[in-house]
Amino acid sequence: MVLLTEFSSILDLINKFPTEESCIKHLEEIRWDGNVVSPFEPTSKVYACKGNKYKCKSSGKYFNVRTGTIFEDTKMPLQKWFIALYVFSSHKKGISSHQLAKDLDITQKTAWFVLHRLRYAFDHPVFKAQMETTVEIDETYVGGKEGNKHKSKRTKDTQGRSTDTKAIVFGAVERGGNVNAQVIPSAGTISLNKAIKSAVKPGAVVISDAYRGYWNVKNKYQHLVVDHSKGEYVKGMAHTNTIEGFWSQFKRGVYGIYHQVSQKHLQSYVNEFALRYNSRKVCASSRFNLVLSNMVGRLTYEELIREGSF
Repeated sequence: MVLLTEFSSILDLINKFPTEESCIKHLEEIRWDGNVVSPFEPTSKVYACKGNKYKCKSSGKYFNVRTGTIFEDTKMPLQKWFIALYVFSSHKKGISSHQLAKDLDITQKTAWFVLHRLRYAFDHPVFKAQMETTVEIDETYVGGKEGNKHKSKRTKDTQGRSTDTKAIVFGAVERGGNVNAQVIPSAGTISLNKAIKSAVKPGAVVISDAYRGYWNVKNKYQHLVVDHSKGEYVKGMAHTNTIEGFWSQFKRGVYGIYHQVSQKHLQSYVNEFALRYNSRKVCASSRFNLVLSNMVGRLTYEELIREGSF
């Protein structure tokens, strides 16, 4: 594969991609690497046409590099998309749609849609491999604190592990490696076991707190426990500091930048913070290109706002 363009700042990015044509060529290099493939019939012969368009011989349909991707039907210049992606992926806590709208001189509605399309690409398959060494697991609860609400809007007995006004996110992080975080329907044993099974290979060392939902983890894993209720936070190699650090970063971003997140879209926000964590050891341009390598797939505005679609 040809080496991709590198950059280390917004100004550098703009200089490397000054025109729509340069942005298109970069996307073509990432998506096809010199071998254009029809999105309608992958085995079909493809003809190059004017205006960066191509024609699929089998279907007779025309397409371009944006077809079938998060950029399809966009009216916004690709250079603005590139700036949005660079800023969004580089800021540790993300960026609000209101701020992005000001930065790019677009409407807040458009900025919100842009960010959700980018989050769609953040759900990268390269980070889906099961973990197999030492893994910390934990669950967290996402929702507003009752003490911060107006007295008339508070719900009784909803602190701690209550799910009446909160959503549950399960997380697993491999020591020195990646995090896998997913929204789960409950904190019961069945739901937790399913999440652990999807993220961790049997036989791995799994470390958790003393929550009773993890009682049978020992059946398939080497299970180590730290009991926080007894003042245990580090016991030999056993601790959950890494996953708790990720939760801290995630919640600071959600509450500080986005303020509130609906349960409908929560998983996409989880994916956003997980990718930043998982790409923490690479440079900004590598992270930028990593997200673009997962650009195939459409997400329409109607799907985003439709009730029950997520």
